[in-house]
Amino acid sequence: MIQIEELTKIYKLSKRQQKEQNIKAGTKIAVDHVSMQIRKGEIYGILGTNGAGKTTMLRCMATLLKPTSGRITVEGADTVNQGEEVRRKIGFLTNEIKLDPQFRLCYLVHFFGQLHGMTEEAIEKRKEELFHRFDIMDFQDKLIEELSTGMKQKAAIAVSLIHDPDVIIFDEPTSGLDIITARAVTDYLLELKEKGKTIVMSTHIMSEAEKLCDRIAIIMDGKKQMEGTLEEILAHTGQRDLEDAFFVLYQNA
Repeated sequence: MIQIEELTKIYKLSKRQQKEQNIKAGTKIAVDHVSMQIRKGEIYGILGTNGAGKTTMLRCMATLLKPTSGRITVEGADTVNQGEEVRRKIGFLTNEIKLDPQFRLCYLVHFFGQLHGMTEEAIEKRKEELFHRFDIMDFQDKLIEELSTGMKQKAAIAVSLIHDPDVIIFDEPTSGLDIITARAVTDYLLELKEKGKTIVMSTHIMSEAEKLCDRIAIIMDGKKQMEGTLEEILAHTGQRDLEDAFFVLYQNA
């Protein structure tokens, strides 16, 4: 379970950033007093436009960023005071984290397995399971720079999940992927849920959220506008699909 209590993240902006974003303020509130509880064994979706604060929230959960205020715990461990323990529990993937292009896939998987304290036997067993699942066994000796975009994403998932974590945090896991690779990723997320894993993912793809998520939080300008099951969100907005419901909430916001 992930418990988020009044999470706020404020960035200081340089003069250049103020000019680029066309704002005069020296700070920007990326996440504004957001609270939520992500239950064990569910897929929880964070839905919003670009710049809504989704990635900042996930990075705070993954200990990459410290909240300005508020608190996050992952299975009871505080992300600020017990960061190392949190990192042992989670797998984190974002399309902005790139694998080193000059390393071979097989080497990277073993390297990250060793970072997590796994034995060589455990790494090899887990590697074969993931490589067969994503059909990348034949590419394990290739350099990362030689892989296609879809293969790189599959490789990144294998690296992120080599230690078989109980909590998986994915930032737009299918962004930029072709339909076949995206389907392989979403099917795997459903398999992880069946195994009892807790999954939190951000997305701006409405159909993806409808298909995968047990509950959805809609974030706009750093604030949580609504949270609930798909059925609850549609009933609240009086709409027939999530895209129309999102636009109703956007217009109201």
